[in-house]
Amino acid sequence: MNDRFNTAAGWLLFAGIVGLGLSSVSSRYFASHAPEEGGYPIEGAIEEGGGEEALNIGMLLANADPAAGEAAATARCGTCHTFNQGGAAGQGPNLYAIMGTTIGAHAPGFAYSDALSGHGGNWTYENMFAWLESPRSFAPGTKMSFAGLSSPEDRANIIRFMYENGGGPALPEAAPVEEAEAAAGDEAETPEAEEIAPGADQTNPVGEGA
Repeated sequence: MNDRFNTAAGWLLFAGIVGLGLSSVSSRYFASHAPEEGGYPIEGAIEEGGGEEALNIGMLLANADPAAGEAAATARCGTCHTFNQGGAAGQGPNLYAIMGTTIGAHAPGFAYSDALSGHGGNWTYENMFAWLESPRSFAPGTKMSFAGLSSPEDRANIIRFMYENGGGPALPEAAPVEEAEAAAGDEAETPEAEEIAPGADQTNPVGEGA
């Protein structure tokens, strides 16, 4: 009886030693390592904390394509909006000469949502960039059902088309790439940008962005 017990105990001890050894060896060859960078990069995404301030809006607008913007505006927004001077309102207002006008008040008689009519401010290029990126984030409660455009280039094309089509304040100046990179890595003081007076051709205020 004792011999059988001792034999069984010996085999159990041996199995435990073998299992421990295999575990140690496998951990060396199959150890998991956390990736240096988590997730996958998303094209057109802005780094957290950057927001619209991370965009060189002046550069984007300077390089924008008005023709591409017209095609995009017609395809994406044409169901609800018109862009020609004196165009009729649809589900959304006419958007001719919208740049530089008061948010939620530039199309008299149009029933804007409280989210826009009470938003305050004007349709600056920065505000329009933010609106086109996500209307619901810019004005929570808006009646606009459009989800938005994640690509800054697409937004710049549409805004440049609206500027070329109906006018607005002067486009923001774009610092050359070399100067922008140098300024980002240099703590030296830079001269303040010269204030640009708004342009003309704002006599036809229209359209809620949505």
